Amino acid sequence: MRSALLFGLLFCAAHAAHAQAFTPAEILRWNQQAQQVRIVRDTWGIAHVSGTTDADAVFGLLYAQCEDDFARVEDNYIEVLGRRAEVEGETALYADLRQRLFMDSTRAIAIYQQSPPAIKQLLDAFAAGTNYYLATHPTVQPRLLRRFQPWLPLLFSEGSIGGNISVVPVDRLKAFYSQQKSGAWQRPDFEQFDREPVGSNGFAIAPGKSASGHALLLINPHTSFYFRSEMQMTSAAGLNAYGAVTWGQFFIYQGFNEHCGWMHTSSAADSMDEYLETITKQPDGSYTYLYNGLQKPVQSAEISIAYRKDGQLLRRTFTTYRTEHGPVVGEANGQWLTVKMMDNPLAALQQSYLRTKATDYASFQQVMELEGNASNNTVFADKNGTIAYWHGNFMPHRPAGYDWSRPVPGRSDSTAWLGLHPVSELVQVKNPASGFIQNCNSTPFTVAGPAASPARANYPAY
Repeated sequence: MRSALLFGLLFCAAHAAHAQAFTPAEILRWNQQAQQVRIVRDTWGIAHVSGTTDADAVFGLLYAQCEDDFARVEDNYIEVLGRRAEVEGETALYADLRQRLFMDSTRAIAIYQQSPPAIKQLLDAFAAGTNYYLATHPTVQPRLLRRFQPWLPLLFSEGSIGGNISVVPVDRLKAFYSQQKSGAWQRPDFEQFDREPVGSNGFAIAPGKSASGHALLLINPHTSFYFRSEMQMTSAAGLNAYGAVTWGQFFIYQGFNEHCGWMHTSSAADSMDEYLETITKQPDGSYTYLYNGLQKPVQSAEISIAYRKDGQLLRRTFTTYRTEHGPVVGEANGQWLTVKMMDNPLAALQQSYLRTKATDYASFQQVMELEGNASNNTVFADKNGTIAYWHGNFMPHRPAGYDWSRPVPGRSDSTAWLGLHPVSELVQVKNPASGFIQNCNSTPFTVAGPAASPARANYPAY
């Protein structure tokens, strides 16, 4: 081992000025928790974080991430808070608006306050570890965030850099909310079929195909050394996971423990829908939408977004709209477009963390039944020799008779979701006869070779 760092060093006077943003009671509490954490960096600089409890390990994990690249930790949270325009200027205004349409701090705080105690402890440790880093590094100058709140991970819970919100076209959103004339619906760029796929690569090899006689899992052999931070987190409570973390998140996103390994590829599984709303403007200036023969009120809310321009911090306020399907994100041929997608950040965060403690295929699949992963496929292998693949996870059960790859009419419950498909109904494969699984953000129908892959005819078109 190249170096070892033991937390628990007392604050020195040189830090006092920078620490004034934090109270003496906070600093004392963080110092006490830091004494339960050890960070060892190996020859390659990889941080091996150990703690007494899982929360202690999270505390150390965030501290180590900030050591590696605080700027990227901060940038991810600036983005999910919808505050990029405060540092990047007016060009980021509508990306911030998109973010705030789907999730905001008020809701994240409410979810945090209602979270199970075990999750709340991890969220508190996330904030404590990040703030402890800032308190002990007075030369670090954040671009915007000088204090990290425990509810922040609820805005950024899946592991993917962008998640589903990122596929809502900003230009279309801007056209609607800046009152520019919009035209017919066009397939968003991310759905263009001639686009070169991007994302992750995963391969699982069955014991019968490996020289060792054990299952093998290969995770992202193509990525840069600097795309994600590679770390290990362990605790005396049984946590022991190694792999890649997304900057600012408190779980191993892709990696392994002593029992099993998992990785994720970008999924083309259709987990979200667009609805065409028939809108009527009322004499008082409000709007209604047609649903099951009734005119229902369109909900409106003011969203005020700060942005930097010519050295000043200015604000622009938008009147935003939503129906029961979701927020209005555009217009097509005189009808408003709304988007419905997964809206359960607590389940997403729980699933992201709990899968790192799975012990085999059965326990991993049990965690997947939280159905909190809307943007990823999963490639899996365990010490018992099981290899498996699931195409997506959060999958709405939709009525037949519609082309769900395009916007559907929102005027009645004939297009309402019928709940979610259980995990057992997802496109998947377990221990294929071919002895291998491969997925590179591609179709599930070639995942295990011509004879062993799932058959397209056995699943709904969506």
